[in-house]
Amino acid sequence: MHPLDALNEIAYLLERERSSRYKSKAFRAAAAAIDGLGDAELRDPALSRRKGIGDSTLAVIRQALAGEVPERLARLRAEAAPVAGSLRAQLRGDLHSHSDWSDGLTSIDLMVGAARALGHEYLALTDHSPRLTVANGLSAERLRAQMNVVATHRYDDFTLLSGIEVDILDGGGLDQTDALLDGLDVVVASAHSKLRMEHVPMTRRLVAAVRDPRVDVLGHVTGRLVEGSRGTRPPSTFDARAVFAACAESGVAVEINSRPERQDPPDELIALALEAGCLFSIDSDAHAPGQLSLLDHGAARAERAGVPAERIVTTWPLDRLRTWLRRSR
Repeated sequence: MHPLDALNEIAYLLERERSSRYKSKAFRAAAAAIDGLGDAELRDPALSRRKGIGDSTLAVIRQALAGEVPERLARLRAEAAPVAGSLRAQLRGDLHSHSDWSDGLTSIDLMVGAARALGHEYLALTDHSPRLTVANGLSAERLRAQMNVVATHRYDDFTLLSGIEVDILDGGGLDQTDALLDGLDVVVASAHSKLRMEHVPMTRRLVAAVRDPRVDVLGHVTGRLVEGSRGTRPPSTFDARAVFAACAESGVAVEINSRPERQDPPDELIALALEAGCLFSIDSDAHAPGQLSLLDHGAARAERAGVPAERIVTTWPLDRLRTWLRRSR
């Protein structure tokens, strides 16, 4: 295989397993460093002194040039066996992803390329809103600029949707202007702060958010973390029946977040949302191209929980999805 393909695939698989971002960035930097080089330049001993090339990436380049599948790549491929299931094959897109405009690792173009390689028909770009400064949330000015960039992405077989993961404020308001939210294709509303709020005010907060006519998806509803480098975090407490009743009434989809460290909502809340008549959106919450394939995990959870494909908006074709996104509230 070509060394460029090997480096990019290793970066992708490191992202999928949520490895240290420095590791995946090192392989992407090496790929950028050799992009466009000819065979003679790749075999030149001076390559080791080129900016962006380190010992690990040089070893991959040399093994690929020798006609081998690099050892690092072979190991990652073996560890990344896809999760099988009929529901995964029915997913057409993803309504929650991030780029380097906020706290994602790569450009919009790389995220789009990865989504298209997975066979997706659409992807919503949903970078963070301004209050989440730790995630480089987009100010109104930066969001307008991003919307203009998204508008330039036109494909025959794929659609990039403009969007935002807007922070749910303490009182249930949304962390962006109504006018800008009205101009987006997709609005995912998520709570990122004060997750230990008391049961009653947290219920009011979430219900107010999903009743906002601009909201399409309620993201990672409990905020819990069950594994991973960030440690664990207990779920927020709230009246799930009241929140899901509001979602069903407003046509807001409950997100099944595919990140293994979240597994949010918990199984018992998926059951309550099913009972309430909610729609669902299986999303990757990807912060790098390789993480778009985490949809495998969300689809497997939804399938085990008995969520019908018909009630999952990300199984719908784009025309039907757009009709739902434009629904009257």
